Amino acid sequence: MRLRSILLAGAMAFAAAAAAAPAGAVTFKWANDGDSNSMDPYARQETFLLSFDQNIYDPLVRRGANFKLEPALAKDWKRVAPTTYRFNLRPGVKWQDGTPFTADDVIFSYERAAGPGSNVASDFVSVKEMKKIDDLTIEVETKVVDPVFVEQITAWGIMSKAWATAHNAQKTADLTKNEENYATRNAMGTGPYMLKSREPDVRTVLEANPNWWDKRPGNVTEAIFNRIANDSTRVAALLSGEVDFVYTVPPQDVERIRHTPGTKIEETPELRTVYLGFDVARPELLESNIKGKNPYQDKRVRQAFYLAIDVNAIQKNVMQGQSHPSTLMVGPGVSGYNEKLDVRAPYDPEKAKKLLADAGYPNGFETGMDCPNDRYVNDARICQAVVAMLAKINIKVNLLAQTRAKYFAKILGPGYNTSFFMLGWTPITVDAHNAFENLLHTRNVENKIGTFNVSGWSNAKFDSLVDTMKSELDSEKRLKMIDEANEIVKDELPTIPLHQQIIVWAMKSNVNVVETPDNFFQLRHVVVK
Repeated sequence: MRLRSILLAGAMAFAAAAAAAPAGAVTFKWANDGDSNSMDPYARQETFLLSFDQNIYDPLVRRGANFKLEPALAKDWKRVAPTTYRFNLRPGVKWQDGTPFTADDVIFSYERAAGPGSNVASDFVSVKEMKKIDDLTIEVETKVVDPVFVEQITAWGIMSKAWATAHNAQKTADLTKNEENYATRNAMGTGPYMLKSREPDVRTVLEANPNWWDKRPGNVTEAIFNRIANDSTRVAALLSGEVDFVYTVPPQDVERIRHTPGTKIEETPELRTVYLGFDVARPELLESNIKGKNPYQDKRVRQAFYLAIDVNAIQKNVMQGQSHPSTLMVGPGVSGYNEKLDVRAPYDPEKAKKLLADAGYPNGFETGMDCPNDRYVNDARICQAVVAMLAKINIKVNLLAQTRAKYFAKILGPGYNTSFFMLGWTPITVDAHNAFENLLHTRNVENKIGTFNVSGWSNAKFDSLVDTMKSELDSEKRLKMIDEANEIVKDELPTIPLHQQIIVWAMKSNVNVVETPDNFFQLRHVVVK
């Protein structure tokens, strides 16, 4: 039987260092290549936004420094029936405006998170009903037995019903439509930090919440975040002492930082899989010189792309060894990962050319490609490498690399306006089912399934396996279903997995952090000596 094998050496090593946080006011300055895009925790299902906003908005259940589940706004929970969870809420918690936190806020947050404009609605696919029992108790009834529901909501920040209502922010502003409301640039939670000032894509300042219900293991009283898009400038800011911490570290600069006095590197394998995907749904591609049909609907074309992309070269030359090449949509550390299936067919451009010719494209064709330039490690450089590799089999790729805000608004639903794209996904439940249901299950708008299936791929047998494994409690049967689902995806190739990144954070030597495999950076753990 395969078990979870999450690699947490960095997080575990933090415990001793964080034991005695110095007292007094401490300002912490940090930088990333991209911004959070919104202070609304439901605006986008994206790690950096969810991680950043969780400094302000507490969830019911969170992950601790050891990555295990621990109580947050819910002091405890239990399953009271096969399909019913009861959460007992923490008494005495105050919102940052001094008003009491109650079950009404949780019910409101559920309705808002599962409602129009929200990009996190897929977290509540299995929920049939969420109801208030009393001011400090709620019950969640699921449609089927859902053994990982609690893991599913660890990034669900709870919002104040009164605050959102007072500021006409009862619904999430839809970022795919460039909408904004009060919650886009403002925030008020129960969390360890409060929003002091906000300049989107420039600078955001957080200050410690003096009335937080919990005790911060860290000592940061003010956190100043700056977006520094350029890799060299961001690294220079760390080495010069302008910032204390860099969230996204260019692989090519890791060794230089590691060997620079006064700075250090923290690393751990990430659960995220970065992959490429094809639009296989439209009868004609939005961005191609082929008219009247869609080349990607021919599996031989997808196979040709797969064989023409050298993931080992990407690992060596682009990622500087800071990745784990992958054949599956889930990697090591995710429940259901099977190393025996993670075997990739060898790079073979000549065979790829033959497959294209057999499919009716002996001279190749032209296609668009969408890629972020500030979301994943070396994302634009990876896409540029893919463009060069595909050129060798006569595929002309017109690459559009842009900031995450524009990129996600273009490729995600409801439009899915892309022909060929890069995306990444971290299963928040640390389970393969999460990736399958969100990325590959047939889109079902009503049931919020397949929300992030940008390819539009649909396979009835795969869907049946995913639906069944969701509530299967027999671990051996469930793992067999996951294996079978992985085999289907490997054969059909609606996506081309590239790798799992290595999480690399860089900081001054006097800074200690907690690094977990979901790449959530939590300010509450930061200690500045």
